[in-house]
Amino acid sequence: MRQFMIGQYGGFDKEKYRKDFRSGFYGIEACMFASEEDRAILADAAKSRGFAIGVHFPFRKDSTKLRDPLVLSADDEVRADAFAHITGELDYLAAIKPEYVLFHYPKPVILDERVDWTGWRFGDRREYIYEHDITPDELIIRTEQLFQWLDVQGRKYQFIPVLEFDAISRLTYEHDFLEQLLLKYPGIRLCQDTARLFLQDKLDRRFDARTVLQTYTKYAYLIHLSNVQILDSVQNSHYPVLPELDEAGGWAPIEAYLRIIRTENPEVRIMFEHRSDLISEEQLERCYAWVNAIINGA
Repeated sequence: MRQFMIGQYGGFDKEKYRKDFRSGFYGIEACMFASEEDRAILADAAKSRGFAIGVHFPFRKDSTKLRDPLVLSADDEVRADAFAHITGELDYLAAIKPEYVLFHYPKPVILDERVDWTGWRFGDRREYIYEHDITPDELIIRTEQLFQWLDVQGRKYQFIPVLEFDAISRLTYEHDFLEQLLLKYPGIRLCQDTARLFLQDKLDRRFDARTVLQTYTKYAYLIHLSNVQILDSVQNSHYPVLPELDEAGGWAPIEAYLRIIRTENPEVRIMFEHRSDLISEEQLERCYAWVNAIINGA
């Protein structure tokens, strides 16, 4: 389980740390910390137990900013503000020395007009546009500008830039420009989220989550692993993955996803982005053992 990670969102939750973390785990991904005290607790724990820190941008909670900087905005001023916001966080994070910093891509999200996105959660209307609002060439140009900038920042601040897919437009998955950029800038990696992939698979009949996993997992540094139940509505978000949660009950085909991940990138880090408070400690142990058995043949 050396490649396993847990998350800490909103601060350092000592009970979650006690329940979720295991000796030998790779690290902890932190996001939206509200206090310097929690930052110090995380840093001290990482030093004493020898685990890596990853950051899901932003590390610090700031109610005056959108959580995800709009790095692909058509507005030059908005885009410049997004890069300035990231730079400020990177300056602050220099003392923590995170191994990676993760950003959602694309932002704003590009939505297919043919799909009903009611089940997709957005915190602010500025977070998405529609495909008719951007041309393929504009997307390619702005994405390469982002890659160039992140490549420079990664070298300067000594972290791995990781891009986590949000909703994935056909402007991306029907073309190979992103793969070409990942090959051109090998220091930049991806994150794939199993629950989000499953949700888009359900909402968008033209989208195939397994194909996306097969295509992009080889470029992934990290998998965000959790389940979600989709019946008449989206239920049980961020639920821990368990073998008894099957497709017949509206759950994601996690075992199939994990087998693709093992084939394409068996060394990828697995971050359990779940609410462990929803299950018992015995169930959590089964969750870890089941994933480990599939990924590592244990």
